[in-house]
Amino acid sequence: MLSKKSLNKLTLQTTVAFIISIVLSVVYIYYGSIVKVFDEGIRDYMFVVRGERPHNENIVIIDIDTESLEKIGQWPWSRDVVSKILTNLRDAGIGAIGLDIVFAENDRTSPHKILADYNTSIKNVKNYDEIFAHAIATTPTIVGYVFELVSKGSKREPPSIPVIIIEKNKQPGVNPIIEGKGMTLNIPIIQENAYSSGFFNHIQDSSSVIRSIPLVIRYGDQIFPSLVLELVRIALDINKIIINYDEVGVESISLGDFDIPTDRYGRFIINYLGAGKTFEYIPAIDIIENNFDKESMQGNIAFLGTSATGLSDIRATPLDIATPGVEVHASALDNILAQNFIIRPNYIDGLNIAVIIFLVFLTVFLVTYSPFWIWVNPIIMMLVAGASVYIVYYTLFEFKIVLDLFLPLVAIIISTIAVTFIDYFFEVRNTQLIKKKFASKVSEGVMHDLLENMEDNKLQAIERDITVFFSDIRDFTSISEASKDPSTLIKFMNSYMDPMSNIIIKNKGTVDKYIGDAIMAYWNAPALTKNHEEIAVQTALEQLHTIIELNEEIRQNEDFKEIVESSDARNKEPIDIGIGLNTGVAIVGEMGSSMRSDYTVIGDPVNLGARLESLCKYYNSKLNISHFVKDKLKEKYLYRFLDLVRVKGKKKPVEIWQIHDFDDKNQKHNLYKVSLDKIKEELSLHHKAIELYKDSKFQEALDIFRSLEELKTKTNVNIYKIYIKRCEEYVANFPHNFDGIYEHLTKS
Repeated sequence: MLSKKSLNKLTLQTTVAFIISIVLSVVYIYYGSIVKVFDEGIRDYMFVVRGERPHNENIVIIDIDTESLEKIGQWPWSRDVVSKILTNLRDAGIGAIGLDIVFAENDRTSPHKILADYNTSIKNVKNYDEIFAHAIATTPTIVGYVFELVSKGSKREPPSIPVIIIEKNKQPGVNPIIEGKGMTLNIPIIQENAYSSGFFNHIQDSSSVIRSIPLVIRYGDQIFPSLVLELVRIALDINKIIINYDEVGVESISLGDFDIPTDRYGRFIINYLGAGKTFEYIPAIDIIENNFDKESMQGNIAFLGTSATGLSDIRATPLDIATPGVEVHASALDNILAQNFIIRPNYIDGLNIAVIIFLVFLTVFLVTYSPFWIWVNPIIMMLVAGASVYIVYYTLFEFKIVLDLFLPLVAIIISTIAVTFIDYFFEVRNTQLIKKKFASKVSEGVMHDLLENMEDNKLQAIERDITVFFSDIRDFTSISEASKDPSTLIKFMNSYMDPMSNIIIKNKGTVDKYIGDAIMAYWNAPALTKNHEEIAVQTALEQLHTIIELNEEIRQNEDFKEIVESSDARNKEPIDIGIGLNTGVAIVGEMGSSMRSDYTVIGDPVNLGARLESLCKYYNSKLNISHFVKDKLKEKYLYRFLDLVRVKGKKKPVEIWQIHDFDDKNQKHNLYKVSLDKIKEELSLHHKAIELYKDSKFQEALDIFRSLEELKTKTNVNIYKIYIKRCEEYVANFPHNFDGIYEHLTKS
């Protein structure tokens, strides 16, 4: 369940995500023409990255190039010369010829025109326009013309096109097809002798690049096909064109089984196959002089156009800023014949908006749930942006669908920046709360040291020499059973946990966790602590002394009457604890899952510390330490050697020592109510017996242990019984290769 702070933060981030989504959606809808410029630039670069693709070798361009102009003369050429191009191509078996040129005026170089200008009448004088018209009539030539898209006041009778055009599913009032305001046609004799004709309008976008061409244009009440569409229709021998509509405009144009996708205006997006002159260019002079490979020309479709700079038909495309205009039509024809389309379906606007919203929320989610480090958010931003670029690129060239990218990238960047600022705001705002939280776990000095050194990655998992602390209340089950009211039990536990935790924190320790009635803590992490072994021992003894006072307070508290009576019946104090301390190199750091983690310690030293605490019951001790701790201690304490053991799961033996108390006569309390001198005397005899036991002198050790067990002032009830039993067994059955190691086969 989310905390109030996390819920507030999540609410703010969700609100910001909604705001960003709405703003960018509005920009897309109302300022799409501005955004489109950037998207088209990105898409152009994707074409460059993709590189050239194979083209249809049956499409060729008859090029009125610089070489041809040098040999024939400046354009326009006399039409008898142009006629040779058509007839020579026909004789070579050409399939179809598309003229990317409009012949809107009479040929001024025609002999009959020159004689007429001089009022001279001579019979049988050549008329180049008639020759050219005859060539058009006797060759598979589709002539071209141009629509005026801006009204110039010129209205012409439209050409007759031998095709039926059907508008399918057209909604009333929907007229998205581009409308021609006028037209520039070929002179009547040429237009009338052509089998068919098509317009070859180029429509540049706002960046003066040709990315699409209209396949149909409306003029008055009629719809006319483009030169490319007419060439495809004739090649397929189809006499019907179907324009398919959906709710927003044109969806596609059908020619028999050919379904050509368009945008809502009937424009065809060109999938350019390469830079300028991707197709085979044949100089016009070679066709005129019959200096070309006629066999390779059979069945081809040829466009007659120009690449000469002076003839002003050089266009900018996504792959080349100087592409001959005729190649735009060749590329479109190649796409249609190969069914190699790039589609911008009419639903794309809705999809683009959905993508923007999805990326906003995805970015907000990823940044929100990532660690708040200065370098993480930019990496997330770059990964999401990179994935988006790849998906758009892959969709464009594999699925042939045009997706916009500019606003999605803007969405990713803005979302990352916004959430980063929100994270920063909450971090600054909640610094005091963080300090308070740390203060409940560690000492104030440790807290400040940790906060001041966050850049040192102190929360990352590292190896560190630590002292680990485990404590546990003895016979807690009886306490729980005696307390019939759960609230009383909780109050009782808090009365114990609070002072014990405060002692740990006061002594620069870190409270790791509370495990029921147990406390786990450690020293020397996250902040370094000198003499942490010494401090841990002093903390443990301070707790044991504090419990004496705490038990007095519990006895005087009416709320705990049932617990006190239960403990008196068992001849025990209300609270009695065992403590285990161990030191060693452990793994320290932030650990857990992506959903929940904690700063903690793990490793063998931690496990041994827990085992030492549990063995307090076995040895009847209050504070057990390992020899790893004892070897680091400098102060004077009352030590008792308990055992050399091999605990379950470990091969190396460990010395277990009990610390009775400080070796200080001025102590306020005496934990065992026995004079310091008598304790030292008892411990001296105990250690003498231990040495005999280690030397396999079991009978002599047994005699001392028996004498100690009979002491009325003995400070450990169980230890002598343990060694008496062992010595008796070894006296009866003397062990071979005795090493003094006792194996604990269980964990308690």
